Formats: sequence, C-alpha cells, structure tokens
Amino acid sequence: MTDTTITEGPSKVAARKAFGKVETELRDLSRWMYENPELGYEEFEASERLSSFLGRNGFDVTYPSHGLDTAFEATAGTSGPRVVICCEYDALPEVGHACGHNIIATSAVGAGAALAPLAEELGIRVTVLGTPAEEGGGGKVELIEAGAFEDAAASMMVHPGPYDELDPWFQACQHYDVEFFGKDSHAAFAPEEGINALDAFVQAYVNISTLRQAMVDDDRIHCKVTHGGDAVNVVPSHTKSEWLIRSGSVERLAELIPKVKACFEGAAIATGCRFEWHETAHPYESMRNNDVMTELYAVNSEAIGRPMPTHAEQGGGSGSSDMGNVSQIVPSIHPMLGMDCGDAVNHQPEFADRTVEPGGELALRDGALGMAYTVIDMAEQDVWDRLGA
Repeated sequence: MTDTTITEGPSKVAARKAFGKVETELRDLSRWMYENPELGYEEFEASERLSSFLGRNGFDVTYPSHGLDTAFEATAGTSGPRVVICCEYDALPEVGHACGHNIIATSAVGAGAALAPLAEELGIRVTVLGTPAEEGGGGKVELIEAGAFEDAAASMMVHPGPYDELDPWFQACQHYDVEFFGKDSHAAFAPEEGINALDAFVQAYVNISTLRQAMVDDDRIHCKVTHGGDAVNVVPSHTKSEWLIRSGSVERLAELIPKVKACFEGAAIATGCRFEWHETAHPYESMRNNDVMTELYAVNSEAIGRPMPTHAEQGGGSGSSDMGNVSQIVPSIHPMLGMDCGDAVNHQPEFADRTVEPGGELALRDGALGMAYTVIDMAEQDVWDRLGA
C-alpha cells in the first residue's frame, strides 16, 4: 500500500519555496497566453516562452524536439526513474484559451521549477514535455511515435474545469472529414439537371440523428459544415463537413464507426451523390488513471487545501484527450481543477476569462504543487515497482 500520511517534509518545503519564487512570473505568462492564443502546431511564441522559462530554472532544454516545430523537451536530473509532466498550450479557434491550456502549461512548468532543485537528491529525472495540438491534432500521439515516452516511469498533467475531479474519464474518439460530390446546375432554370450535395449532407445529418436512439450512453457524435456550396442560385455540387465520433472505449468506437459510415453511404445513395470520408488527426484513446498515483495526488491536494472528489462521486461529464493515449502505455494521472467558473464551462469564452481571475491563478498554484508533491512522494516512497500493479 502507498503511505497516505502526507506531511510537508523538507523536500516539499523546498519545492513550495522554489515555486513561490516564480509564481508571479507564471501568472504573467498565463495571462500573456490568454491574450495571445495560438492554434495547434502554430504555438511558436508560447512554446518558446515556456521552454525558455524552463531553461532559466534548471532544465536542459531541447527545442524544437521530436520532429515537431512547437514541441520541446526539458529535463532536470541525470539518473533514476523519469517522470514526464505534459505541458499543453494550444488554443481553440475563435474562443482562445477556453479550455484553459494556459493554466495547464504554467502548472506544468511550475511543477518543473519546484522539482528541478530536488531531482538529483530524489534520484529522479523530471521531464517537462511540450505537447502541441491537443485540441484535434494529437501531438502526444506523434510524440509517442517519436519515442518521447519510451523510458518514462510515469506521466501526469492537470486540467482546469468547472469543478474538481480526481480521476476524470475520457472517451476514445476519431475525427473524419466527409465530402459529398454531386453536379452543378442552375437552381431555378434547371434544378433537375443537378445533383445536390447539400441535400446529401442534410440527409446524412438526419440519418445520424435517427441513429442516436440506438447509441449507448457513452456515444457522442458532433459535426460542423466547412463547405456548403458556392452560390445560392447554383445547385451545390460539393459539400464538406468535419465529424468527431466518440465512445467509452476503443472497442465500442470500432462498433460505432461503421454504423455512422452507413449513414453517409445511405445519404449518397438516396441523393445520387458520391461520398468520401477520410480520417484526420490521430485516434484518441480512453483515459486510464493509475491507482497509486491517483491516491498520492488526492492526499497531497487535500493537504494543500483542495480536496478532490472522484469521478464516481462528482458524476461529471466527459471529453477526449490525447493524454488517454499516453495513459495506455505509461502510468498516468490527469486531475481536473475547478476555477470558480460560475455558469461557464470549457470551450466557452467566459471560461477563458476565468483562467486569469483569482480562481484560475489558484488552480495554477494548486496544480503545480499537487504534481510536485506527488512526484516527491513517488520518489521518497519508492513506488516505481508498484505503478504497474
């Protein structure tokens, strides 16, 4: 069993003091990111500022790294088990940091700054890994394929949300682009000569709406239209849409995807269109929270004043993250930290605004110290052999 009697011993005191020296700088960095959001694979300024911060605070930095222009790898310590703290910093189109990646990033580098002076004494290596494009590109999947996690003993990150949740559950998901191809014609003079690709999209949408009654509770399907036609008086010969299909497991997702595809095939047949669909980004897997790490994080978080209800206790919702892919190959945790959001939830502009208010700044601090203290306990209690249990 893991020792759950947590005290703020010398290592944690030192970590808290080290974090305190950079906390104001991290708040300013979080605000800068809020004011200057960058989309996935375009986070050039954010990744440069974050990696430079780590370089000034005891880390050996490789930037860019692993074949990605906006990824970085920063490591403190020269031997022992390696803990990877994942650092996300991409924003969403139009709504900016409405998923709080400015808090994720600054908590990650803050935990790193707290641990860097202790890494040699603890006998560990601490890596803060800059992971681009979580909001659809799947940067962590590319980093896995490039070997960034090959010798990792454990990995972790935190994420802001409307409430605290120790062990959030994430869905497996897959992105698709779907196109229908028909035939142009004058919409008034000779509509019968056209083949309407917009009708095909509408029929597919209706088909999927009908499919919902046969879905299980964990299934989710969303879409947006990216091209609906070229002129109002021309029968549209081409439409394009983006779809995100989610479910509770990779196995269930494999069952759901053919049913969704059949909805598009039926619409194409009904309208006389041709259709194509293509996988985009990388598949995301469901999240596996490591029990040993979860237990340690829970007690440490409570010790710093933030008790963490479990997913079962909270009854919270779900989403998807490429951290799920990491958790399938490396023992991992991904706690959610509430920010006093009022009625705002993730992916709303009002949520982005909350990240630079006192609740967001407290989440930054609690996330950084919660992760740092957990890593210290993992090292001092020598839990490494138990993480795979």
